[in-house]
Amino acid sequence: MAAATGVGAGDLVATMVAGSKYGYTLLWAVIVGTVFKLALGEAVGRWHLTSGETILSGWRTLGRWALWYFGVYAVVWGFIYGATAMSASGLPLNALFPGLSVRYWAMLCGLAGFLLVWFGRYAVLEKVMTAFVGIMFVTVVGTAVLVTPHLGDLFAGVAPRLPDGSMVYVLGLIGGVGGTITLAAYGYWTLAKGWRGPRWLPMMRTDNATGYVMTGIFVVAMLVVGAELLQGHEIVSGDKGLLTLGDTLAADYGHWARIPFLIGFFAVSFTSVIGVWHGVSLLFADWWRTLRGTTAPIEGSNAYRAYVLWLTFPPMVLLFLDEPFGLTVAYGALGALFMPFLAGTLLVLLNSRGLDSAGRSGRLSNTLLVACLALFVYLAYDQVTGLFE
Repeated sequence: MAAATGVGAGDLVATMVAGSKYGYTLLWAVIVGTVFKLALGEAVGRWHLTSGETILSGWRTLGRWALWYFGVYAVVWGFIYGATAMSASGLPLNALFPGLSVRYWAMLCGLAGFLLVWFGRYAVLEKVMTAFVGIMFVTVVGTAVLVTPHLGDLFAGVAPRLPDGSMVYVLGLIGGVGGTITLAAYGYWTLAKGWRGPRWLPMMRTDNATGYVMTGIFVVAMLVVGAELLQGHEIVSGDKGLLTLGDTLAADYGHWARIPFLIGFFAVSFTSVIGVWHGVSLLFADWWRTLRGTTAPIEGSNAYRAYVLWLTFPPMVLLFLDEPFGLTVAYGALGALFMPFLAGTLLVLLNSRGLDSAGRSGRLSNTLLVACLALFVYLAYDQVTGLFE
């Protein structure tokens, strides 16, 4: 759930563009990004299992500023993300079925996600997501196999190198693999599975590692496709750049090759709709519950459903601007503002003396969390200052 939700069309574009510009040279940055997100996901899951509290309850202990930071952020982020995710899902459907514009395909995708999350429980959503993950993996990794990568060059990319002008792509690959706010939702999904207490730590770590190893393989596949098919081509920025790849596949391998890729593109985008509509709505409902000091269930609560509505219907207004690239830029800047908050608060919470010793961070976890914090602070600065240039 967490890994599939976290990989969206924007991540695929960034990886594809990096491959088209630098070949396999930046493969190491994908690996580092996977390790960083694995460390963050493990830290979130460990907090939930060993503290007996949710991440929102942990943030409450840091002061009300942390609760209000998250609450304001979630409202603003949700409005922008709702339009971004729907638009990204509508693009491949429009390419497959051009009789309906991207805008209206996007709205239909938003409604489909809304209905799944409004009426479906976690067990149902998990089965739907599993099916889409299978489609994602077969189509995108299958495309990488189709273009027959040069394995010698691929393995050479494991050695860290920084070609001229590549720093922005390195930071984007490290920071963009596998989600932002959805990382915080991972703990709620472990609870939905019935995992409670430190005895579930080995299972959680196996689950988290499996998810992010798959994510890493998936993103490496996109780097391969960019390096083999698009090196030397100028790629359109934004989610629409993925359509360029579909056209290139059709030209090189026949029209049939375009279709499975577009189906995979849709699966990548729509899993982000389902996962966010469910996971971030749980976060928001827990925020509301924590503010009020109650212990009521959160899934299906009024606050949960209010946020599902907020993600679906108000953002449809932005779809009429027909500016999917502008939405992607705004979403990137907002995402960058959450990651330093998550990494920093996890560092504090998981080194608390009041936490069970099984939950406290060791040297490896603390090192990775500090590295994540430093990277994401820099990325946030870069993203925000970039908006004013």
